[in-house]
Amino acid sequence: MEYFGIDLIELIKAVGYAGLFAIVFAETGLFLGFFLPGDSLLFVAGFLASQGFFSVLILILLIFIAAVTGNMAGYEFGRRIGPRIFNKEDSLLFKKEHIVRTQRFYEKYGGKTIMIARFMPIVRTFAPILAGVANMRYRTFFAYNVAGAALWVAGLILLGYFLGNLVDDVDKYLLPIVLVIIVLSFLPGFIHFYQERKEMKKKLAEQQEKA
Repeated sequence: MEYFGIDLIELIKAVGYAGLFAIVFAETGLFLGFFLPGDSLLFVAGFLASQGFFSVLILILLIFIAAVTGNMAGYEFGRRIGPRIFNKEDSLLFKKEHIVRTQRFYEKYGGKTIMIARFMPIVRTFAPILAGVANMRYRTFFAYNVAGAALWVAGLILLGYFLGNLVDDVDKYLLPIVLVIIVLSFLPGFIHFYQERKEMKKKLAEQQEKA
C-alpha cells in the first residue's frame, strides 16, 4: 500500500511508536507536516494493532498526546509569529493559499474549526497556527483541541483495529479502504471551496446588477 511511493505498512513498522508520534505531531501543527498521510496512517496503524504489531491502547494514548501537543505547538507558533506569517514567501513546504483557505474556513466556523479540521488534510495543519495568529482564547482552543484529537485518533485507529479483527483477510482490502478515507477527508474541503465559489459568483452578480 503506497502513499506518494511510500509503502505505509512498511513505513509504520519501521518507525514504530516514536516515528508515529513524530509524524502526527508534525502534521497537526508544523508547516512541514501538511503533506503527511495522517488519516490513512492512523487507520493502517490500527490495523497493525489488530495483528498484534502494536498495543491498541498504547497506540491511542500516544497518538492522542502527539495530536494535542502538535496543535499546541502550532498555536504557540502562530501566536508568536502573528501577521508576519501572511508575508512569508511560498516555498516547497509552505503555500500561502493553504493559510488563506484555512483562514476563510476559520472565519466561517470559528472555534469549531479546530475540531472539524482534524478530519481535513492540510487544514488541520494550519488551523491551530491561525488560532494562535488570531489570539483565540486559549481555554477554548484547548477544549476543541482535546475533543477533536480524541475523536480523530480513537475513531480512525479503532476503525482499523476492529476491521482487522472482524474481516477475514482485510489486508486485501486495505488499499481501497484507505483511498475511501482519503477521499472522504478531502470532501469537506472541496464542499467548502465550492460553496465559496458559489457565494463569490452570487456577490459578483449582485454587484453587477447594482452597477
